Amino acid sequence: MLSQFPIPHSPFPIPNSPFPIPHSPFPILRASLLVGIAITTQLVSQLTASASPYPFAPPAEVNITSRLEQEVSFYQKRIRQSPQDGLNQALLATAYLKLARTTGDSNWYLLAEQAAQQSLKNLPFNNIEALLAQAKVAEAKHDFDGAIEFAQKVLHTHPQHEDALSILVSTYLGKGQIAQAEVAAQQLVDRVPTLSAYTLRALVNVAQGRDEAAIEDFHHALALEEPEEVSHSVWTRTLLARFYASRGELNQGKQLYEEALRILPRSHFVLTQLAQLETRLGNYDRAEKLYSQVVVSPNAWDHVALEGMAQVEVLRGDQLAAEALWEKAEALFRQHENIGHHHHHHHEGMSAFAHHHHHHEDLNTFGHRRELAQLLLSRGREEDLPEVLTLMETDLQMRRDTETLDTYAWVLTRLNRWEDAQAILAEAIATGQRSAVIFYRAGLVEQHLSNSNQAETYFQQAKATDPTFNSGDQQLWGITVY
Repeated sequence: MLSQFPIPHSPFPIPNSPFPIPHSPFPILRASLLVGIAITTQLVSQLTASASPYPFAPPAEVNITSRLEQEVSFYQKRIRQSPQDGLNQALLATAYLKLARTTGDSNWYLLAEQAAQQSLKNLPFNNIEALLAQAKVAEAKHDFDGAIEFAQKVLHTHPQHEDALSILVSTYLGKGQIAQAEVAAQQLVDRVPTLSAYTLRALVNVAQGRDEAAIEDFHHALALEEPEEVSHSVWTRTLLARFYASRGELNQGKQLYEEALRILPRSHFVLTQLAQLETRLGNYDRAEKLYSQVVVSPNAWDHVALEGMAQVEVLRGDQLAAEALWEKAEALFRQHENIGHHHHHHHEGMSAFAHHHHHHEDLNTFGHRRELAQLLLSRGREEDLPEVLTLMETDLQMRRDTETLDTYAWVLTRLNRWEDAQAILAEAIATGQRSAVIFYRAGLVEQHLSNSNQAETYFQQAKATDPTFNSGDQQLWGITVY
């Protein structure tokens, strides 16, 4: 359902904060929050009072990409002056990482990795910045074990390090190892009780179906916001909004998204999430307007927006328009050049290896498999199913969060592998995480296997989780009666 995991489900694996604000590298879950929570009525009335107004003045708008490109040139110049220096290489790697997150162009990750490796050659000991850069590149590739290893190296010498602990939380959640994520989140809150720490612990609570604890952590996080952490303030509100929406608290979610946009009016992350909510509310024109603000330039969210626009056309009954948008989104995934290299040729190092870079490697290296699978499943062509199955089997070797399990179950039902789908959905439900999408899909599987009592139980759980979940939502999630 739209705001359960966002429409084309999770946003492009944004390994770190979706808001590339300089100086705030922050590991966000590529959080497909299949968030689950039945909020008790009294709790809702208590919370509905506040849309968590932002207590500071919104920042002046800046062109983040050009600011980051200046940062890159600055460090490149310093490196030319003293090639043996390790620190500038590490700072260059960090600047490349921010560019990767802003533009969605994964070539920047590869440059970040090269700079971090060079930095560690020049400065092998106590080089925290370079180790963290390597952890973030590994996380972007969904090499979660590698990311954990680099983060552990940092924690070995700096046991309180916020970024390293944050990486542990998000990578363990990605792997579906919720108990380990919980340990790391607890350490984070104990050692560095910040907005980010409480937000990550909220996500761990969501992943276990601990609704009230999650809401408490989200609100605790917002009580700790600082004026210089604009991106984090937006990130936390957006995740809380998505959580409320997944519980059928659509207006509460909408108020939080609107507040997040007041803080950062051009945030692609917020625009896509709010558009998905407007779609669920049947406000198709408004959804389309929001999406169109995202697709104006190549960025990490453009294919999410195209896919969202296709979903809007499906709901409007315009299949032809939807097909054209799906084709465009698919082309973005498969393009030889992932997202416009032409902007970057003036960066040394970029043009040379842009030529060796194939989309296939990009699709596989930077974990866009699940996103492509979801697009192909939404489009619904029989001939795409073998590829979708391969994409999801490969993806499951790297991550086992509930959204990945649900997407795998979706393709299994399309292939009439009902018992396999049943087992996979049981694994997702066993985490404790509550998602109307998953309960509903599980209900259809049980119905198909003639277990009508179990089916009824799941349908009731779907309703209890999100009372607003309706046939439009089922259509969006490919949960239709076969």
